[in-house]
Amino acid sequence: MSVLARSGRFVGGAGAFAMPLGILVIMAMMIVPLPASLLDIFFVGNILLSLLVLMVAVHSERPLDFSSFPSLLLIATTLRLALNVASTRIVLSEGHEGTASAGKVIEAFAEFVVGGNFVVGLLVFAILVIINMVVIAKGAGRVSEVSARFTLDAMPGKQMAIDADLNAGILTPEEAKIRRGEVAAEADFYGAMDGASKFVKGDAVAGLVILAINLFGGIVVGTAQHGLSLGEAADTYVRLSVGDGLVAQVPGLLLSLAAAIIVTRSSSSSDMGGLIGRQVNVSRAWTPAAAVLLILGLVPGMPNLIFLLAAAGAAAAAVAASKSETHRAAAVAPPAPGMPMAALGPADRAEDRADSAATPITPEEVTDLAPLTLQIGYGLIPLASGNEGGTLVSRITAIRRELSRALGIVVPGVRIRDDLSLPPNAYRLRIGQTIVAEDVAHADRKLAIPGHNSTRKLAGIEVRDPSFGLDAVWIQAHQQAEAEADDYTVVDPEAVIATHLGQVLQRHAGDLLGPDDVQALLDALSQAAPTLVQTVVPKLVPLHVLTAVMRQLLQDRVPVSDLRRILEGLAQLSATPATIAAQAEALRPALIPLLLQQIAPVGATLGFVTLAPDLEQILIRARRPAEDGLTLDPGFAATLLRDLASAEEEMQARSQHLLLAVSPPLRRSLAAFMRPHLGDALVLSLTDLPETRRIEVIRSIGLPQMPLPGPAPQFAG
Repeated sequence: MSVLARSGRFVGGAGAFAMPLGILVIMAMMIVPLPASLLDIFFVGNILLSLLVLMVAVHSERPLDFSSFPSLLLIATTLRLALNVASTRIVLSEGHEGTASAGKVIEAFAEFVVGGNFVVGLLVFAILVIINMVVIAKGAGRVSEVSARFTLDAMPGKQMAIDADLNAGILTPEEAKIRRGEVAAEADFYGAMDGASKFVKGDAVAGLVILAINLFGGIVVGTAQHGLSLGEAADTYVRLSVGDGLVAQVPGLLLSLAAAIIVTRSSSSSDMGGLIGRQVNVSRAWTPAAAVLLILGLVPGMPNLIFLLAAAGAAAAAVAASKSETHRAAAVAPPAPGMPMAALGPADRAEDRADSAATPITPEEVTDLAPLTLQIGYGLIPLASGNEGGTLVSRITAIRRELSRALGIVVPGVRIRDDLSLPPNAYRLRIGQTIVAEDVAHADRKLAIPGHNSTRKLAGIEVRDPSFGLDAVWIQAHQQAEAEADDYTVVDPEAVIATHLGQVLQRHAGDLLGPDDVQALLDALSQAAPTLVQTVVPKLVPLHVLTAVMRQLLQDRVPVSDLRRILEGLAQLSATPATIAAQAEALRPALIPLLLQQIAPVGATLGFVTLAPDLEQILIRARRPAEDGLTLDPGFAATLLRDLASAEEEMQARSQHLLLAVSPPLRRSLAAFMRPHLGDALVLSLTDLPETRRIEVIRSIGLPQMPLPGPAPQFAG
């Protein structure tokens, strides 16, 4: 066990023991008479405690960082009242012997503030009480009350936001649990602060009452019991009363200020000093202030030297603020080409090295091992910068988590890099070194996609939606209300890029899976089914064969999340030699339900498009035996694709995917033919259709809709 752990455990145990003992001591102070010397020690400790609480409040980054403040405020207030009771007992019983009878601390405060005029001392004490009770305590109490009310009102919305982030995959269940705990703790804190502010106000009132008791009671005791004259009694007991009141009022003022600081703090990543320093360090504020002070310093009759010195100080602050703003602007300027903007995933920790004449070129500089890279133009950098409010990183993380669950693989991290060779608003997605998608987005605009009831044409940059190919327009932010009123769907640029990325990754899921990824999945499965994994891999099915089969399935959008069923199926197929494609086809009937349940609910009817028998026979004869695909006349292929696209639009109008059911010999070849043109279409063989799902044929595509193929067939697509 480390020394730090042992010391932390000791401090925690000592604190748990000291707190009940301290409360008992405070209660005893109200009953048991204390000597003046011990009272001095407690007064100094009270001042130390108040200063410590104030400093912790100033340096807390968030109110919840000092969540124990309400309880600590109650204990400190009780301690101060106990000291008032103890000091009142000494003042009334020993005060006739002089100001030193109540202890050195009370005497020092009395002499320092009152001096030779006890009227001045009374007025100073009254002013401190007014500042504490009327200004600080009352203001802090009002802020606490309003904060508690709004925090409680906002709790349902915060809980719903956490649930939405959890459902979207932005938060893990553990992170959501922590966030819910923070929301509940915040509500408890502000509710406790609302009550704790009453302690501060009541303490100030108690200070006034105790001062009056000490003053009038002391005069009565001094004249009636100890034979002092009225003047001597007034002088002695006024000094003692004011000194005693100040010793209690100064720590009370410090705690009131700490309470006000805590409840008026906003959540930020720095303490109060750093936050205020950054926000007031603005050259545009210091420059006019310096000019006004300079003008006042030149007016005759003014204390010119003081105003001119103040103007010089303000001008120096303006110059320093201007230099600081220049440095900050340079820090957020577009970095050198290839510098990573954000990294998602453990594989994205590689260091980027800058090229120079004195530094030799190394393999690390010319080899990018990141599996996924999103390159963006410098105009899109704010979308990926969390400091500027960009949400692209969190959206991509959510897309990755959602795809990983849907496909059954771990989608690797996406490295986001700026590329000055791209146009400012362009972005490009690479899998390894291969570019698989690129398009344009506008960081300062939003994409409006018209709906069925849209009638108005919006002013903006007309494009096609990169994810679905729909007509769309990039509009200004102020046009959003107008667009939504006309049945447009308005999408943020981060959502446009993330959705496009998600679609591309789903189509290229097979390219994301390698032997290392499959081995990681096997290691996870071996925790639940160790015998199955050890029996099948690599004894019956080598790792590279399993990887190839899973990649073939992912290429057809079939999830591989049920790895147990895949291994069991491959174990049965291992007795008869077969190609990778044939093994994948044999596994499809067992895995297709995983795909269909993502497309439509289990109880919903599945709509299918079919091909006429004569068309199927022509396409079967057009298969290329050596590889997947079809050999068709270009005109015939174009007509077929046009009819399939029309069927896809019809299915989209029904809010359904294009599911094309064909005979088993044709499925692989037709899927390879359609994949580059209709990437979202799913081609299923008749043997893939599960017996437990209801099926409806929406449309049948036949030969009368297209010309017969020509005599010289050529490969198209």
